[in-house]
This record gives sequence, C-alpha cells and structure tokens, in this order.
Amino acid sequence: MKMARQTTLRNRVALSGAGVHSNASAHLVLHPADANTGICFLRTGLEGGRERMIEAKWSQVSMTELCTVIGDASSATVATIEHLLSALAGLGVDNVLVEVDGPEVPIMDGSAAHFVDAIDQAGIVELAASRRYVKVLKPVRIEHGRAFSELRPAESGFRLEVEIDFAQGVIGRQKKITHLDPKTFRRDIARARTFGFVQDVERLWKAGFALGASLENSVALEEGRILNPEGLRYPDEFVRHKTLDAIGDLALAGAPIIGTYRSYCGGHRTNVSVLEALFSDRAAYEIVEAPTRRLGARAETSFGAVAAYAPDIN
Repeated sequence: MKMARQTTLRNRVALSGAGVHSNASAHLVLHPADANTGICFLRTGLEGGRERMIEAKWSQVSMTELCTVIGDASSATVATIEHLLSALAGLGVDNVLVEVDGPEVPIMDGSAAHFVDAIDQAGIVELAASRRYVKVLKPVRIEHGRAFSELRPAESGFRLEVEIDFAQGVIGRQKKITHLDPKTFRRDIARARTFGFVQDVERLWKAGFALGASLENSVALEEGRILNPEGLRYPDEFVRHKTLDAIGDLALAGAPIIGTYRSYCGGHRTNVSVLEALFSDRAAYEIVEAPTRRLGARAETSFGAVAAYAPDIN
C-alpha cells in the first residue's frame, strides 16, 4: 500500500440484494467514518427496533461454516461479510460504518465487483491520521486435517499464496500468488465468484445454507462441468475467489497486514484461526504506524522506517 494516511469514503453509498445463504433481502449503506474507528457494522432491523454495533474483528467471529459471521447469535449477527471486507481491504479503505438491516450482506453477483463499484461511486479520501499496520514478526501456522494456513514475516506489503486442491477435474489443483494493492485487486481478484457443487445443494438447504444461491451469484458445478452458460471469468476463477475470501477474512485483523499469507485447501475457518494464533502470541506481531512525508498534495509511505508501539489491535 502506498498511502501512509488512513482513508474513508468521501460519500455514503447504498446497495440492496439478497443473502446467498438466508435468501433474506437486505439494504446496505456504507457511511464515511472517522479515523481509528476501523470497519464497524451497524445491524439494524432487529426485533423491537433495536440496533447493534459489531466491530469487524477476528474476536467477534461467531461462525466460519461456508461464510464468515460476526456478532452474537443471542443478540445480533451479520453473515457473509467477507466479500465486502475484501473490497474495502483490496482498495485500501480503513474506516467505514456499514449499516445493514438484514442478517446477511447481499451476495450481489457472488464476487466483490459490485462492492468495488459502490466504493468507486462513493470515492475514497485520506484522513489526517497515519495508517496503522499489523506487522508479522515470526511465523504462525494452524492445521486442520490436510489444510493449513500460516502468516510469515515480510519487510513490506502483503503477499498471499493461496493453493486449492479438489478431486473434481474441473477445478483440480490451482495456486495463485498475489501482491495486494488496489490495481491488482481490481484486475485479478475482485470479479472472481463463489462456487459450489450441485450434489451438495439438498444437504445445504436442509442445514439452512445456500437458500439464495443461483447461477446469477455462483459458479455451479455438476459432474465435471460448469453449468453457468457464460463460463468462467478467469481460467483459475476458483483459486482467485479463495484469495478474495482470504483477503476479506484477514481484514478482520483490524488493520492491513505486513507479511506473507500462505494456505493450502484453506477456507474461512483456517483464515480466522490463523489470526487467532497470531494475536494469541504477543511476540508474533507488532502494531506499526507508517510515517508520512508530504510531496505536494500526496502522502507517501516508507516501510524502511515504520514506528512500532505497544497497544494491541484485537
């Protein structure tokens, strides 16, 4: 990321749609927010006209089965937050209030593209405060069966190495290496859609998932073929979408990460678990603040001289 100062949206912007799992309609409004507030969800439309604020932090995650859910089921939750968070992180937006009146962020077309368009419509502005980062100081790794996710140190930037391995030949083994910045996110990641297998649909319906899934918001696979008449958006759209999900889930660190993320056959569970492992070891990370220098009207960052300080971000 080149920006040294925190950012927010210039204007508010609204979207509407149905959730891929709940099939419940929701109205979503992205509001500008002050520096150091991060990404917060304001869950409205609750019983009795109640509202609840939920921070987009790993410590607020309550479920990671097929999507990422934050909040407490006894009061309020917001599901499928990962695509929106991916768009915000991918474009370098630090502070936003996300107002949503339903239980799930709308799935839109199954990618982050509509959220990118909304952010572009609203515009991004710099704030006076310096941007904070989570810098990985030593490797942390979690394993779940054959799957693993790990975070490793890096001098600058955020690199993702995501690999998937499916028995179905239409997917097979795919790997994507991404050096995250807004241009790369827009070009390589944002339009990659979620995907699923037709043979799993009945089981998912019985469990309360995929009630809103369709060919308009998912890539559907059956017996080794892709059912969507338009085909794939990228030859390796599957691993690109897994990368999109990882970017969104890892945004739950609460600040951009300086480090390298690696995963094999990972998903929401391993993405969130590796954050839990990172923040459970105070020696594994530090919070750093990017110094700024003004060049005309533009601020730049030098990662060779980041300033570290003690407070936790979790």
